[in-house]
Amino acid sequence: MSDLPKELSELLGDVTVFYFRAHGYHWNVEGEDFSQYHGLFEDIYEDVYSSIDPIAENIRKLGEYAPFKLDTLLKLASLEDSKVPTKPVAMAKDLLEANGEVIEKLKTVFHTANDADEQGIANFIAERIDMHQKWAWQLKASTK
Repeated sequence: MSDLPKELSELLGDVTVFYFRAHGYHWNVEGEDFSQYHGLFEDIYEDVYSSIDPIAENIRKLGEYAPFKLDTLLKLASLEDSKVPTKPVAMAKDLLEANGEVIEKLKTVFHTANDADEQGIANFIAERIDMHQKWAWQLKASTK
């Protein structure tokens, strides 16, 4: 049996935590560049949110149940909770670091999906890697 369902469940936990972090930053950002960061964080959380359901459905396609209880998702996640103030650059730097962790998890799942010959899942994960790399570029550029 492949580790793919387990890795997808862990990814679901991390993506859920990342989603809430980006959304929370959207709600709470303050400062001179409020409008730009407010919009960037919104773009990120909306994109990430749109990936949660497909991750869960890929777990179901593999014959497993997708975790859905918040305490379970938090236990599956490797991302830690954020303690960043409301300053835009600090939020963006923190989100950039967390995004890097999500990218690494996505790459692990991608390799496992390929090894399991689950090309549909691998293709979906490849698209998610590409989007998270876009967010990394935009977050990094906005912190200079």
